[in-house]
Amino acid sequence: MTNFDTNYWYTFPAVRGMQAGRPFYIATCPMRIIPKIFSFDETDVPPELRAQRTLNKSRIPEMVRYLLENPNDYVFSALTASIAVEVQFDEFSNTNNLGTLRVPMDAQILINDGQHRRKAIEDALAEKPELGQDNIPVLFFVDEGLKRSQQMFADLNKYAIRPSPSLSALYDHRDVSSTLARYLAMTIEPFKGLTELEKSSISALSNKLFTLSSIKQATRALLGKDPKVGNVEENTVIATTYWQAVFEAMPDWQLAAKKEVSPAQLRQDYVHAHGIGLQALGLLGRCLMTEKSESWQVELVTLKSFDWRKSNPEMIKRAMQHGKLSKTGSAIQLTANALKNALSLPLTPEEQELEAQMVVS
Repeated sequence: MTNFDTNYWYTFPAVRGMQAGRPFYIATCPMRIIPKIFSFDETDVPPELRAQRTLNKSRIPEMVRYLLENPNDYVFSALTASIAVEVQFDEFSNTNNLGTLRVPMDAQILINDGQHRRKAIEDALAEKPELGQDNIPVLFFVDEGLKRSQQMFADLNKYAIRPSPSLSALYDHRDVSSTLARYLAMTIEPFKGLTELEKSSISALSNKLFTLSSIKQATRALLGKDPKVGNVEENTVIATTYWQAVFEAMPDWQLAAKKEVSPAQLRQDYVHAHGIGLQALGLLGRCLMTEKSESWQVELVTLKSFDWRKSNPEMIKRAMQHGKLSKTGSAIQLTANALKNALSLPLTPEEQELEAQMVVS
């Protein structure tokens, strides 16, 4: 244990609490000191001797960009850390568990949850040092050894569930493609009133025909790029015009909008009532608008006679696998190829190769 006679401490305003009979401390820390005092064991240490997953460096640039692009409007959740020595808590007079947490400077402070946030903070500070004046909450536990730290990591992550892609798109007001998907889902046919906004899969008896995440993915396929790369208004016009034109060429969707057929029945029998069909239509639109820029809306009418049935042999070999719809990229592209063939649109060399592989298999 570290002797409390030392004069060198990290001090944090903190609140003390109890959990499972053990004290913990909630403190606010300036961002500038986060890289200096918090460490994580990502070196050549085998997993059984660590208390944390290795750092996934591919996640860091996006988090850094989020901080740099939103310096006045970002949110970072608390870090959770273990302190490997005893600490001192000086309670303020006439308060209940409010005080100053003192941690010896030579103590090892190990992050149990939030090592990616810590690294992102470090990299963001290198480009925008003024972020160092901001604060981040930290939950401190006094460590009881490796076994306890490993159990803490397991417990902290056991019930952590990422939100569905649809719910993320619904709540994400920074992402342009999510904003465009929300606009389409709430404004235009065929999506208005038929979109599942929260879940990314639709239950068998649901009265919804599309998911917000599938609209987002299909529209990105249509635009051929992330919408934020181009003009937002232009992309909105393109997407709105295209999907409304598709609606006019899809009698089944029109019946669903009029409540003359149930979406559940359409999902049971047709590929166009699933995300794979919507993404294939997005890929079709990208090609169609390029090849037939003046007449694409007229050409799209051909879709009215396209056989979308799951029982169609073409759909079976393109979109189905072991009797179920496939969600793979190749299945989506093969379905799009069938649509392109129906509209007499040329296939790229890569698409032709995929067709050849399908015939061989």
